[in-house]
Amino acid sequence: MINTHPNIVIIGGGAGGLELASKLGNKLGKSRRANITLIDKNRTHIWKPLLHEVATGSLDTSLDGVVYSAHAARHGFQFILGEFINLDAEKQAIYLKEQYDSDGELILPQRTVHYDELIIAIGSVSNDFNTPGVSKHCYFLDSHQQAERFQHALLNCFTRVHQAASQLPEEQNRLSIAIVGGGATGVELSAELVHVAQLLKHYGMSAFTSTKLTIHLIEAGPTILPALPTRISNSARDELRHLGVNILEGTKVSKATSEGFITDDNTLIQADLMLWAAGVKVADFIKNLDCFEFTRNNQIKVDEYLQAKGTSHIHVLGDACACEQEDGTFVPPRAQAAHQMASNVAHNILAKFTGKAPKPFVYKDHGSLVNLSRFSAVGSLMGNLTNNTMFIEGNLARVMYLSLYRMHQNAIHGPIKTTALWLSEKLLRSVRPKMKLH
Repeated sequence: MINTHPNIVIIGGGAGGLELASKLGNKLGKSRRANITLIDKNRTHIWKPLLHEVATGSLDTSLDGVVYSAHAARHGFQFILGEFINLDAEKQAIYLKEQYDSDGELILPQRTVHYDELIIAIGSVSNDFNTPGVSKHCYFLDSHQQAERFQHALLNCFTRVHQAASQLPEEQNRLSIAIVGGGATGVELSAELVHVAQLLKHYGMSAFTSTKLTIHLIEAGPTILPALPTRISNSARDELRHLGVNILEGTKVSKATSEGFITDDNTLIQADLMLWAAGVKVADFIKNLDCFEFTRNNQIKVDEYLQAKGTSHIHVLGDACACEQEDGTFVPPRAQAAHQMASNVAHNILAKFTGKAPKPFVYKDHGSLVNLSRFSAVGSLMGNLTNNTMFIEGNLARVMYLSLYRMHQNAIHGPIKTTALWLSEKLLRSVRPKMKLH
C-alpha cells in the first residue's frame, strides 16, 4: 500500500501526461488521497498532432491551448513550471533546471522535487541523424514555440512575394518550401500549406496565388507514410500531387545549406523555407540517466506494466516509452498509444490504493488517419481489433480524424466542457479569420 499522502509526479504535459494528471487529480487529488504534480517546461498544452496547423496559422495557440495552471486548479493537481534535467532513483528525487527570462534575469533557481511514484512522459523530438546544416538552417515542429516561429517566417515570406508582385517577373518572385520527412507530419503540413496559400486572397494578398508556391516533400524511403498501409500512402500521394505538391520519394538528404537541401547525388533542392520532420527520438540528455535501459532512439525500455526496467516506482508512457509487443516490435509513437498508456498507468496506480493487482499493458491499434487539410483525409479503421482493416477516405475519414481531437479533449476536460468548447469554436469560427495573420 502507498503512504497516506504519496507524491505522484508526472513529467511532461503532452497527450499522455496531461490526460494522466487529469485522471489522477480527479480521482485522488480532489479527495486529498494523494498529491498529484504535473511538471512541464511550457505554460500551455497543444495537442501535438495539431502542430502543423499552428505552423501554418490555421490554429491559434492563444485560443486553442490549455493553460496548465488553470486546468490544474480545476482538476485537483498542482502544476510546476520547470525543465527536467536529472534524476536520482535511490533518493526518489528529480531535478529541474534554473529558468531565466528573455533578458537573462533568473526567474526560478534549480529545484528538487521528491516523489513516491514517478511517471516520465517527456515525449520525443525530431531526429536529424546529425545531418550537417540541419540544426542551423531548418525549422522543426517539436513544440508550439517552434511551430509559431515557422508560422511567423511563413507569413513574412507570403508578404514578401505579395509586395514584390508588381516589381519582379513571376519566375523570380516565388516561394519554395522544402519538407524532409514523408510521415504524417510532412504529409499533413504539405496539404495545410496549400490550403492557407489559397486563403491569402481573402486577406489582402490577392497577388499571392497558388502558382507562386512550390512545395517539395522529400522522403528517403521508397514511399511516403511508410508506417501505414500501402493503400493509404497511395491515396495520400495521389491527392498531394493533385494539389501540386512535388513528392520526392527515395531521395536522401546529405546536408542543408542556406540555399536548400543537398541530396546524396549532389542535387540542390532550392528552398526559401526548410522544415525537418524526419524521424523521432527522445531528447539526448536522457542518456545521462544511468538507471534506465535505452533503445537506439533513446526510448526507455519498460516491462509489461509500463514500469522502467531495473527501477521501482517509475513508469514511462508516450513517445519516451519503449514497450515491446508479443511480435517483438515496439508500440509505435502515436497519440493513441499515449492515450492508452495513460489509462493503463492510471488504473494501476489507483489499484495500489485498493490492494488490487496491476493490469499489464496491451496496445490496441485502432487504425491510422491522415488529414489532408480541408481537401480530404485518408486512413484505416479498427486495425488489429478485427481480422479486416476498413479503408476510408473523404468526408468520413475527415470526420473520424476530427473526432480524435474531441476524444483527447474529453479525456482531459470531460464531456460537458468538451461540448462547450466545440460550441464556442463554432461561434468563434464565424467571427475570426480562418488563419492567424500576426
